[in-house]
Amino acid sequence: MAGRLDGKVALVTGAARGQGRSHCVRLAEEGADIIAVDVCAPLDSVKSFPPATPEDLEQTVAETERVGGRVIARQVDVRDLAGMEAVVRDGVAELGHLDTVVANAAIVEWGRAWELSEADWREVIDVNLTGVWVTAKAAIPSMIEAGRGGSLIFTSSAAGSRGFANVGHYVAAKHGVIGLMRTLAVELGPYFIRVNTVNPTNVDTPMIQHPTMWNLFVPDTPNPSQDQIKAAMSQVNAIPVPWIDSVDVSNAVVFLASDEARYITGVSMPVDAGMTAG
Repeated sequence: MAGRLDGKVALVTGAARGQGRSHCVRLAEEGADIIAVDVCAPLDSVKSFPPATPEDLEQTVAETERVGGRVIARQVDVRDLAGMEAVVRDGVAELGHLDTVVANAAIVEWGRAWELSEADWREVIDVNLTGVWVTAKAAIPSMIEAGRGGSLIFTSSAAGSRGFANVGHYVAAKHGVIGLMRTLAVELGPYFIRVNTVNPTNVDTPMIQHPTMWNLFVPDTPNPSQDQIKAAMSQVNAIPVPWIDSVDVSNAVVFLASDEARYITGVSMPVDAGMTAG
């Protein structure tokens, strides 16, 4: 049975675990070959949860190959333009072309906006916004040259359309990602390259599954139980779930990458259980 993405090649950043791994696997399930990128190293501003590792990226490769996808994996920081350009060159040389870019890599840490250090502010903005621009800048020329059209999909967030306390740098970056997407949708339309964002609510990944995050939702209860955490986090969504699964976002990514969405561009697609509906 033909896949929805047969013959396509997709670049995914933040691919070592969480949403990125899920995107790699789902895209491959639909027939795409994958260029998987992750820094797989600690970042100074992230102290609440451990970084992805080379072993995590190897697991992504194994799971993607298991469903039939060819994979090129590289450890590169999305802020490194030369590194990302090399990834694209290597991927196109080996896999033939590039059709889809999923700029998913992101970090977060918590604190009131005026209490964040300048270094922490800059690193979150640089990874979450500048890293998306760098990824797009590295990929777009080869996509235009190939003349195949294509799809850029940026991971924004529910925090890309409303404010949330304690993550001012993250919120600012995710708003910026939507602005960048809208501009690129206009600029790349003549080349039949579509540009959209997916905007998830909380997703069941290491980024939210740790005590710092839980304490923001249950601030008056030391060591809250899982039932208390889930009850508190369910209150932010119209559909009363505490978080969604990575595959829920991946299914939206697959749709936006496919020809089913061939005339959808400039759109922020909520995958947020109604968090931003009210």
